[in-house]
Amino acid sequence: MNAPVRINPYLAGNFAPVRSEDDFPNLAVTGEIPKDLRGSYYRNGPNPQFEPRDPNHHWFSGDGMIHGFHVADGKVSYLNRYVHTNKYLLEKEAGRSLFGTFGNPATSDPSVVGKESGVGNTNIVWHGNRLLALEEGHNPFELDPVTLESRGYRDYAREALRFTAHPKMDPETGEMVYFGYSAGPGFFSNKLAYGVADKTGKVTRLDMFEAPFCSMVHDFFVTRNHVLFPVLPLTGDLNRAMNGKPPFAWEPEKGSHVGVMRRDGDVSSIRWFTTDACYVFHPMNMWEDGDKIYVDVMQYDVAPLFPNADGSAGKQAGARLARWTFDLADNSNTIKRETIDDLPGEFPRLDERHAGLAYRHGYFAANSRYGTDVKFDSIAHMDFGTGKKAVYTFQDGMPGEPVFVPRSAAEGDGWLVTTVYHPSTDKSGFVVFDAQDVAKGPVGEAMLPRRVPFGFHGNWRPA
Repeated sequence: MNAPVRINPYLAGNFAPVRSEDDFPNLAVTGEIPKDLRGSYYRNGPNPQFEPRDPNHHWFSGDGMIHGFHVADGKVSYLNRYVHTNKYLLEKEAGRSLFGTFGNPATSDPSVVGKESGVGNTNIVWHGNRLLALEEGHNPFELDPVTLESRGYRDYAREALRFTAHPKMDPETGEMVYFGYSAGPGFFSNKLAYGVADKTGKVTRLDMFEAPFCSMVHDFFVTRNHVLFPVLPLTGDLNRAMNGKPPFAWEPEKGSHVGVMRRDGDVSSIRWFTTDACYVFHPMNMWEDGDKIYVDVMQYDVAPLFPNADGSAGKQAGARLARWTFDLADNSNTIKRETIDDLPGEFPRLDERHAGLAYRHGYFAANSRYGTDVKFDSIAHMDFGTGKKAVYTFQDGMPGEPVFVPRSAAEGDGWLVTTVYHPSTDKSGFVVFDAQDVAKGPVGEAMLPRRVPFGFHGNWRPA
């Protein structure tokens, strides 16, 4: 009797890639796209151009594809383009997949072992008049903001060689504050890099230091005066990978560590705080008040989507909004953790004009029906001023990360934009919410004639 064929879940359904590059100049609109909403929304995500060679292909390792929505005068146009990294170009020339998951040399074609394997598939930001596609293993990759034509890598990482998918934009100085994990030559080192680029994109600082162990540090925390580096027990190990075990795996016995440093301080001054094993992909925001630093995060009890170190399947888990408190006047070096809300969710965002500062309004993609799955059915708004939560749940829609676009100078007065996948039609749309009335649902949607695969992060560029 033949064994059942295993279908990789990250290559099926709306995780499956869309391999055409399209231009749709005038999308059909239901409701109304606000006429004062003018600019471009970009969404990044993994989209393998060829069938992956690795049977254990991971969602995080597909080629980057940018989905761009240009918005003006109540109308929306769309285009999508691959990020033309070295990996993309080598595989396009070969007509097949060459690189293993995360560039793993054990599962890559011998012809590309040691060659640059960046994918640029996780985030996309606008800084210093550059549109930059990001992932956490390589330098930012620049694209044309109108045509999405690939322009090539920009060397912010320098000798660190690695650059985060989640730099922080300081709303007061215009600086881009960033880091890189597994920094320096080779794979899976325990070194972290810390860097700063001024508002023009010029690198003004770059330092490296050692962390307690090699961790997948997906994001970090930056306030007005401090930077915090979370080293959580989703570990990277080259020997493990070369012996057929997972390159990244959950090792809870290592515990959770967060390094705290003043932004005007030296890396030798980093103070390490600890707590029990948990995992965080994304914070909502962070700020300081006297000797205390507060960080609101989407917290998992275990790292989802990754196996245990022995290769056995990891536990699936959902994230919930929690607040971490660091007391710099306390000598215990422990992190106080408390749950803020029980609704599972991910992709937390805020009015970025308050990034790193005290804030009132936060938003996230929520999950009221799918358990611990990475699919979402709702958009949630947390008003920390009133303590109230507003939620809109789609009856036939799976939204992504909600991105805030300002309408006035007041915090939280603006729009939320995102993409939504509709399973009943197998198509996606660009939706707009009034950020002050999320529970009412979208005020307008521009519908595509096909779907946008599930992806990661997006951002807005003003007109």
